[in-house]
Amino acid sequence: MNGSLRIGHLFGIPIYLHWTFLLVIPLFAWIIGSQIVLTTQLLASLFGLEITMTLYLQGWMPYILGTLVVLGLFAGVLVHELAHSLVAKSKGIRIHSITLLIFGGVASMEEEMPDPKVELPMALVGPLTSGAIGGIFLAITYGIAAAATAGAVDEGVAGVLVFFFGYLALLNIILFLFNLLPAFPMDGGRVLRAWLAKKMPLHQATKIAADVGRGFAVFFGIFGFLILSPILVIIAFFIYIGANQEATAVRYNFLLKDVVVKDVMSAPVTTVRPDQPVMEVVAMMYETKHLGFPVVEHGEVIGMVTLGDVHAAPPIDREAMQVRDLMSKEVMMLKPSSPLTEAMKIMSRSGIGRIPVMEAGELVGIVTRTDVLTTLEIKEA
Repeated sequence: MNGSLRIGHLFGIPIYLHWTFLLVIPLFAWIIGSQIVLTTQLLASLFGLEITMTLYLQGWMPYILGTLVVLGLFAGVLVHELAHSLVAKSKGIRIHSITLLIFGGVASMEEEMPDPKVELPMALVGPLTSGAIGGIFLAITYGIAAAATAGAVDEGVAGVLVFFFGYLALLNIILFLFNLLPAFPMDGGRVLRAWLAKKMPLHQATKIAADVGRGFAVFFGIFGFLILSPILVIIAFFIYIGANQEATAVRYNFLLKDVVVKDVMSAPVTTVRPDQPVMEVVAMMYETKHLGFPVVEHGEVIGMVTLGDVHAAPPIDREAMQVRDLMSKEVMMLKPSSPLTEAMKIMSRSGIGRIPVMEAGELVGIVTRTDVLTTLEIKEA
């Protein structure tokens, strides 16, 4: 994910930290530190405990404790995402990475049509893990409080520990409950889709789950606006966008499930040479209305040149440039028998508009984003 720093790996899965995470640590630490007295009163009331605040009201202690709570929360989020990923790996799904973001975490998995039998346990294990973490921290909280009452732990030290573990217990329980809401694409929404998919085709189940998710997003957005909560409004925005994107992806996969590249590719393919002048290629683009061509040398595809590559070169230099000076040398290729959905995923992920089609080492066609979109329009008719 762009803007992310790799910080290690667990169970063979790369772990990344998004740059927004560096913003949220001081922000949340300040919020927690500024409201530490009110939060302590809330925890004491919820859990029926007496919490001694003497040690963590001095100097920078509220903000140091706030920082530790934030780090503890995101450690819990990491375990939550690891639970999703390990269940997915056990079902044969490849996990690319886990990235910690400003509002939680995301596991990047191999993009395939979801299998309800796999998605149900994958979706459930995350919230259940958060609930288990919350329960463990709650037990630790009561254990420390009992030790302080018995005189085994200093009351001031116990107060710090009870606040830390009690706050994390509360946050993880909230995370457990929030993720169980049927607001697709959150975990609860995926559980809803998996349940619906037992009764109807997956694309219909996804549409219903996405509609429910969008409904929750609108509710969160209005409620967040009324109570002046920008965080809730932003969460609503991400839920709404996520529901739309995933519903669209599943619908497209359903429409294209029986289509292969050879069904829509264009052939024969217009190619250019690496020593061909750039302005000559621009003239070919005007003439053919094609915005990119494979670059072929001695019968081998060695690159792609597109209008975007031409635009990237200064106009004053184009007259003297050849195709080899600005072509892209890393070329994605497909076979005629490849599913068209694979072409769609490559184009979406890599931001490219055309892919050469190769068979037995020969260029036999080219598939473009326009081909994919046209096929989708026909299938939806």
